[in-house]
Amino acid sequence: MKKLAVLIGLSACLAGVAAAADETGRCTGNPKAFAPGTGDWNGWGVDASNGRYQPQPGFAAADASRLKLKWAFGFAGDMRAVGQPAIVGGRVFVGSYSGNVYSLDESTGCIYWSYDAGAIVRTGIDVARSGSQWVAFFGDGKGFAHAVDAQTGKGLWKVRMDEHPLARITGTPVFSSGRVYVPVASGEELASSQTPKYQCCTFRGSLAALDAATGKVIWKTFTVSDPPKQYKTNAEGTPMFGPAGAGVWSAPTIDTQRKRVYVGTGNSFTGIEINTSDAILAFDLDSGSLLWASQVTSHDNWVPGCPKGVNCPENPGDDYDFGSSPILRTVNGKEMLLAGQKSGIVYGLDPDKRGEIVWKTRIGQGTGLMGGIAWGMAADDQTIYAAVSDINRTDGTPGLYALKIGTGMKTWDTPAPKGAGNTAQAAAVSAMPGLAFSASMGAHLRAYSTKTGEIVWDFDAKRDFETVNKVAAKGGSFNGAGPAISRGMVIADCGYGFAGGQAGNVLLAFSVDGK
Repeated sequence: MKKLAVLIGLSACLAGVAAAADETGRCTGNPKAFAPGTGDWNGWGVDASNGRYQPQPGFAAADASRLKLKWAFGFAGDMRAVGQPAIVGGRVFVGSYSGNVYSLDESTGCIYWSYDAGAIVRTGIDVARSGSQWVAFFGDGKGFAHAVDAQTGKGLWKVRMDEHPLARITGTPVFSSGRVYVPVASGEELASSQTPKYQCCTFRGSLAALDAATGKVIWKTFTVSDPPKQYKTNAEGTPMFGPAGAGVWSAPTIDTQRKRVYVGTGNSFTGIEINTSDAILAFDLDSGSLLWASQVTSHDNWVPGCPKGVNCPENPGDDYDFGSSPILRTVNGKEMLLAGQKSGIVYGLDPDKRGEIVWKTRIGQGTGLMGGIAWGMAADDQTIYAAVSDINRTDGTPGLYALKIGTGMKTWDTPAPKGAGNTAQAAAVSAMPGLAFSASMGAHLRAYSTKTGEIVWDFDAKRDFETVNKVAAKGGSFNGAGPAISRGMVIADCGYGFAGGQAGNVLLAFSVDGK
């Protein structure tokens, strides 16, 4: 998934300022009341625990077979649909490849406002009450965090989170108690693979806490404690630097009881070993101090082109990032952190024992490019639902899997259906009582029974769509973000084509009987 973020992010940087949003499809008349509350799907994972589970979906699991398309929204001029939609207060908030962030009416898809972020926005949108107003927080592909008035679309502040030229924000910022916690990743790996003259590598992942009202940085902590320095030259005589890497690609997870914030990290970029790559990290919520690091894969030193690239570290690893957010859940009175890795392994970690591994279960074979568990799992109070991509593995096992939270024991698995195009299931999973939603690179969005794993609904999005804003739009691969579920609606971005997937530019909204 890192390559996905890198390629798209670099394209956004090259594109410069985002294209202006199409004015067609604006809402008319008096706007509906904006009333955030019960049943919202906020940010990346519904709430700060990042479970991607909607307890009050507004429709029953028994009605899944009756889900029909209610409206479609086209992203004008976009090459891909990339954002995680949020549904808050009757409005849909979603970013785009062109850098426009939209606020749409949940029922009709008409546009309340659009905001030009200046670069790709593929994070979710976290909406929170800050002071006297509702504010939408998100990040962009050039490494800026944004705060926008959620009701009007007026920009409030914009802060660059890292001076590295290839820094970017792909993980959704999370609001908690007057602060916004922002993760930072980068595209330096791709840059290092493109030319032997590139001085790899100097980027270090980080997490920062910002004052929600002003954007002022309260603290910023790097995931790699030591700054990079030259340690050798490559075969071309180019200076090589390290340590570097351990980017944070996903939304942080807030633990208010322990006053901690957890993140998953990516691989190391250089041959200098670090213990914070491919790890779950815990930071103090107030001060930002690193409390512990639970590294599950050591020596994963990698950049694209390995093992043959001129900038490859010696004995490179397999690019086994944590590209998805850890989930905090309580089962049988015991809290646990749940983490899915690109290796194809799901972990249960003990937050009270410095992230000690309680159990681990392999469900996929894993590979460096969108292998294993790519973007995100979902969890109710007893079960984890994890999708496997394994896109480049002939022995891979794409599909959806259900595991018990307490033990990691597999309760069911449903292999990806054959004959429906690309079978990889890289997109984040979303769940509600009785149903889990998982989508494929082959353009299928499916609902599964959480009891049996049976597929109870399947929508093929590989076609053209008539859109409410009159933009020519087509469906394609589901990847990256997962569907948002709220007030009887299921809303998903469609067309994040990459690595054999099909590009598209549409946001799809479903409801029971399309009503």
